[in-house]
Amino acid sequence: MNLSYWERKSWLTNTSYTIVGSGIVGLSCALYLKRKYPKATVLIIEQGVMPQGASTKNAGFACFGSLSEILDDLKHHSEEEVLALVKQRVSGLNLLKQTLGEETIGYKHYGGYELFMQSETDTFANCLDQRDTINKLLYPVFNAPVFSLKENSFGFKTIKNNYVYNAFEGQLDTGKLMTALLQKVQSSGIKILNNVTVEALSDSGNSVQIQTNRFTFDSQKVCIATNGFASQLLHTEHVKPARAQVLITKPISNLHFKGTFHIDKGYYYFRNINNRVLFGGGRHLDFKTEETTEFGQTPVIQNKLEELLRTVILPTTPYEIDYRWSGIMGVGNKKKPMLKQVSNNVYCGVRLGGMGIAIGSLIGKELADLTTR
Repeated sequence: MNLSYWERKSWLTNTSYTIVGSGIVGLSCALYLKRKYPKATVLIIEQGVMPQGASTKNAGFACFGSLSEILDDLKHHSEEEVLALVKQRVSGLNLLKQTLGEETIGYKHYGGYELFMQSETDTFANCLDQRDTINKLLYPVFNAPVFSLKENSFGFKTIKNNYVYNAFEGQLDTGKLMTALLQKVQSSGIKILNNVTVEALSDSGNSVQIQTNRFTFDSQKVCIATNGFASQLLHTEHVKPARAQVLITKPISNLHFKGTFHIDKGYYYFRNINNRVLFGGGRHLDFKTEETTEFGQTPVIQNKLEELLRTVILPTTPYEIDYRWSGIMGVGNKKKPMLKQVSNNVYCGVRLGGMGIAIGSLIGKELADLTTR
């Protein structure tokens, strides 16, 4: 791609900070860098026409982990680590709401519900046994018990008669969130170049040469915020892509529930949105296939989503599926995000573990702080 003098001078010269990825982390990082250094030139490079990955494709859950998910995390993390993760998620959600405003992002505090299938007798019993212990662990964060029991008032089928209810969980409108964040970033004088893929970075010690599929330029510092796509630039096994498949129904008259709902340690999740049911998940049915940066759907997962939608969520309600999509998350053996300095002038904030809504803005802020130390 042959660039004109004007293009090079206006977009690609004297760049102080280049952020790779225009999701929640990348946009938040750029925003905090510009606030800290108003005269700095901040540029965002995005491979998609819109933010690619998960930030515009998620389910819009303002959550921090269901009871069974937290208990599962305790099998692989210490109590201190799990508590720190929950604190981070709560802090991130609060920061997001403070930055943009609850009304702007369509935040609704309907609460969260965890459903247990009739076959999950042991899992449900363990959650009931451990509920008080987890409430005690999380009490310093919320100053109240988090998890309680509620009867199946929404009439879901083939599940236990009680939900585990979380009064602190909410939902938001992902489209409104990302539109508002993009507008805030652009009004701050930050440039965004879309449909440009960063292919390689070369840190000379004084600056970073950035090679893209369209042009090459230099930047004083680079922040990688591509989450599920991070391994393409970082060449590390510590963060892997994880595809999440989603479907949504056409509007349903008098939809009988509001809230965010979790099934099977959070691997399935659904919610109401504009009188529709948004339902996603199921990657645990085929972990290896879903460890991909390719967008798309598979019959094994889509068929299971349709089965649960038909038999559990809307067993007596006529509905039609409107459309389907997928997003790419970044996961690893540990749920703690990867926030570190990669080389003299390259930094990263990735591996959000499916909690991008909760921690994206906080990781973006911390990435900006790390870059300017």
